[in-house]
Amino acid sequence: MHRTGLTELEVVLAVAHKQSFRAAARELGMSATAVSNAVAGLENRLKVRLFNRSTRSVALTDEGRRYVERIAPALAEIQRASEEIASEPGVPRGTLRINAPNECATLLFEPLIREYIQRYPQMRLEMTSEPRMVDIVAEGFDAGIRLAESVPLDMIAVPLTSQARMLIVATPDYLARHGKPQSPDDLRHHHLIGMRMSHGGIYHWELQQNQQKFSVTVPPRIILNEMRAIHLAALSGIGLAFISDWFINKDLATGTLVSVMDEWCPYFGGLQLYYLGRRLVPAGLRAFIDLAKEIQRR
Repeated sequence: MHRTGLTELEVVLAVAHKQSFRAAARELGMSATAVSNAVAGLENRLKVRLFNRSTRSVALTDEGRRYVERIAPALAEIQRASEEIASEPGVPRGTLRINAPNECATLLFEPLIREYIQRYPQMRLEMTSEPRMVDIVAEGFDAGIRLAESVPLDMIAVPLTSQARMLIVATPDYLARHGKPQSPDDLRHHHLIGMRMSHGGIYHWELQQNQQKFSVTVPPRIILNEMRAIHLAALSGIGLAFISDWFINKDLATGTLVSVMDEWCPYFGGLQLYYLGRRLVPAGLRAFIDLAKEIQRR
């Protein structure tokens, strides 16, 4: 029998059913002394005798009978719940809650999220996207997703994407009208599409060539706070955008957008899933981790 943690109640029901402390002990895999002590302990706390017992017989008192009638259905339901969970530990069911950066679901939908939902029909995936870094444990999330450099050191991390880099891009028409910048200094003569960060400041483009680093402080012509909006602004020909290649690979392949100053755009760590501890990882999260690793190996 799968133990629920309600040992004393299980003991009382077993003794009532078997009408014997020794028979109840054999059924529960306990010693007769442990069974006797469990019943005595519960009687002491309730201040009620549950059983009349002699050297030859055991029988419920009237109070014991009424007590057993009340607890038996509830304990049976708890038992069924415990056995159901324990019987299929590898079958994911329930809700998986993940905190992620804005627009992360868009990046991961193909194939990770789509395959996860299709493969595990009894799972519900709830992904909350926000720019701020949250305490996933305190706020009730099973896991978080962030860039590798932002993952807390006390968490276990699993790569979800390969390395990426921010690229400076514009439409061919914009570059035909304004020319291609060749160095960070040239950016002063261009219209830049800036990004407002969650803390309120404007993100300064971080460029690097060999060991030389450069932070772009040119005032943007337009400021937006969503990567999707920045992408659309770049496609409209407004100016130069600094955007992750995750969002623009198709545009680069078709020539809709053109990258410039690639030598100033270094690679950085990709997205990682992170969670607390290795012990008793929920089946739904374990399935998500395993699928992510499977996709990375393809």
